[in-house]
Amino acid sequence: MQSYLEFEKPVAQLDQRIAELRAASEGDEVDISAELARLEAKSAELLATTYAALTPWQKTQVARHPSRPHFRDYVAHAFEEFVPLGGDRLYGDDQSIIGGLAKLGERKVVLIGHEKGHDTETRIRHNFGMGKPEGYRKAIRLMELAGRFNIPVVTLVDTSGAFPGIEAEERGQAEAIARSTEACLALPVPMVAVIVGEGGSGGAVALASAERVLMMEHAVYSVISPEGCASILWRTAEKAPEAAEAMKVTAQHLERLGVIDRIVPEPIGGAHRDPAAAARALGTAIGDELDTLAQIAPEQLRRMREDRFLAIGAN
Repeated sequence: MQSYLEFEKPVAQLDQRIAELRAASEGDEVDISAELARLEAKSAELLATTYAALTPWQKTQVARHPSRPHFRDYVAHAFEEFVPLGGDRLYGDDQSIIGGLAKLGERKVVLIGHEKGHDTETRIRHNFGMGKPEGYRKAIRLMELAGRFNIPVVTLVDTSGAFPGIEAEERGQAEAIARSTEACLALPVPMVAVIVGEGGSGGAVALASAERVLMMEHAVYSVISPEGCASILWRTAEKAPEAAEAMKVTAQHLERLGVIDRIVPEPIGGAHRDPAAAARALGTAIGDELDTLAQIAPEQLRRMREDRFLAIGAN
């Protein structure tokens, strides 16, 4: 069943009416196809109108939608021959950050990304996409592998932030995040990062310090969650909508500010309504960017990454 967000209630009511009419007409000789077509057209129009005017807080809700596609969904629909490579060779294998070798069309890539999971069991297994030190160290290992064999790197970022538990701190969370960011900046091969859902804090930047940073149309990217910002500024998470507006967390805001380079369009109603179409659009956008970067020398790629991040906030 389709899960509706709070602001989608009018659409939900129309869709429920359509479902009831369909159920009532089964075995009935009365032709209601014209009425169904009218209601379906009205529902589609209302959905398009709603999603064309989302507020930053509503986009945050879409980015967190329980049915939104995650890393494994994009692997299934946009990439081929994915071979996962596990472990950081130091402590263990973190399932919140997954990586390995894959093909995008005819191009070989090293693919790394956050996986949140889709149900209780998988969300617990993947720690809700919150990376641990061993996850970021695994990413570093894979990036070094990519550099050694001259393979482009693609990262899919979707995390509320790195795991803040005491065990992560004991194993050097801050150092692992810093080293992962450093590894991105030092890569001698092209790197394209995509914020596919939530891009939260250093946990996101550690996999997104690329020369080309893309965002899905309804993704969000910020140094802290709107609830966290509201709790600091107003001492209440109820001010999260105001915080989201002030923080400029949406892809549209961040493209204008120069934080990201390109917005990848989503199906009407969000990527969760058609994950396969969203993944195809993502794969096409990544392929375009890699084609552009393919002929650029390693030293110039490094300068591009440094320049883009040094320029943020300069104007």
